[in-house]
Amino acid sequence: MLAVKVTTVGGSEGLILNKEVRRILNVHKGDTLYLTEAPDGAMRITPYNPEFERQMALAESIMHDDREILPVLAK
Repeated sequence: MLAVKVTTVGGSEGLILNKEVRRILNVHKGDTLYLTEAPDGAMRITPYNPEFERQMALAESIMHDDREILPVLAK
């Protein structure tokens, strides 16, 4: 288990990610992290935007279902 520390950053609270956590998440200063709630109420932290993933899945579905129309639209 890895631990992170909550600290004051200006008028807000922030998390301090140690070198190992940054390596595992593959994040650097200035990157955005996303918190999502798991079905059991736990929180998940990830560098991947879950909304973007949902949008890409929708786009792939549309591209598959309408594959005959897309080449015509591209002209």
